[in-house]
Amino acid sequence: MPTIHLTTFVAAPAERVFDLCRSIDLHRKSMAHTGEEVVAGTTSGLIGLDETVTWKAKHLLKTRILKSKITAMKRPFSFTDEMVDGDFKSLRHEHHFKTIDNGTLVIDLFSFESPYGQLGRLANRVFLTRYLENLLEQRNRIIKEYAESEKWKFILNK
Repeated sequence: MPTIHLTTFVAAPAERVFDLCRSIDLHRKSMAHTGEEVVAGTTSGLIGLDETVTWKAKHLLKTRILKSKITAMKRPFSFTDEMVDGDFKSLRHEHHFKTIDNGTLVIDLFSFESPYGQLGRLANRVFLTRYLENLLEQRNRIIKEYAESEKWKFILNK
């Protein structure tokens, strides 16, 4: 099972970064290039423990639907979302937040298993892991941009 491990430094308090990472509204902005939209579950604001969200977006030339659930949360240190229904055999995204002197380290552990056996494993090696890593990096750039400027107030002060 491939695991993507990303670490991003954000010059902002952990509580702010934690909440921005749970924001449905900011997620939508960070994935605008995929036409991602919420079709069920928590549709705006901050997603919480045991809540679900269902996303519809175009990825890899196909419209896909993914339902995920927040299965663990320890504010402001970590939360985990896991796929309930979607194209993957399994998908788990752990978000960890470590306070340091000048901000927060955001650590993403993103594990997934593709369907289709050997063909799925080949797709992981050839392009899927890099595609997903690029999506996570794009998302983290937007979170960083909002957290380090006054933009966060438009997301969290609704």
